[in-house]
Amino acid sequence: MARNIHPTAVIHKTAKVGKGTIIGPYAVIEKNVVLGPGCRIEPFVHIKKDVIMGAGNHVHSYACIGGEPQHLGYKGEDTRVEIGDNNIFRECVTIHRGTAQGHGKTTIGSGCLLMAYAHVAHDCTVGNRVIMANSVNLAGHVEVGDCAVISGMAAVQQWLKIGEYAFLGGASGYNLDIPPYMLAHGVRGKLFGPNLIGLKRHGFTTKACQGLKKAYRIIFRSGLGKEEALARVESELPGIPEVGRLLAFIRESKNGVAPASSKNGNGE
Repeated sequence: MARNIHPTAVIHKTAKVGKGTIIGPYAVIEKNVVLGPGCRIEPFVHIKKDVIMGAGNHVHSYACIGGEPQHLGYKGEDTRVEIGDNNIFRECVTIHRGTAQGHGKTTIGSGCLLMAYAHVAHDCTVGNRVIMANSVNLAGHVEVGDCAVISGMAAVQQWLKIGEYAFLGGASGYNLDIPPYMLAHGVRGKLFGPNLIGLKRHGFTTKACQGLKKAYRIIFRSGLGKEEALARVESELPGIPEVGRLLAFIRESKNGVAPASSKNGNGE
């Protein structure tokens, strides 16, 4: 174990370091941290107290994980960050731990890529295989579904939900929920139809893609009221799980979902 840890690294006596984990020069690992097997912690990384990290994670230089939440109500309560397996956190990524007012923890799934300067605020829940490009900012309590992609310099407002397989364009601000499978972008993020390229890459069927495209047209571009549009989709597109998931997300949204752009997109 010792030969995998550089002598200048500072590791608290209560920290647990898994087999085969490499810790580089001047890294700081605080108390009660758990690093799973096979992780790589590059020079100058700071992992603060009460971070639990699974196997095979790669944390690049100057990342800071487990920092105190930027929340005026935080009074030093014992909260934490939980991270799954095989994630990549690039340079200067910041992930803050939860608050007592929220979940008490910030959660990152497995297989994610957070590019340089990405920020995950307190109490966020990020799913599996999520990609966050450079300088993406998630405010507190945001939920991001599996396989979502958030492009560079996008900012997501507090409490929002980003559905699975959604694609969010860069240099955009998002202040309403983005439904699953949808493509969104713009200064104030609006919908441009299903994320068809991404869905095809992930192996979704033609039936699912065409069903989502038709559902998008009915819900967002037909001019019908919300409940009338959702009922029509249920009537015309039964038996397509992805369409059912889209309808459920819209009905469950407490923030409201982003509107369609006036420009044609994948939904036409």
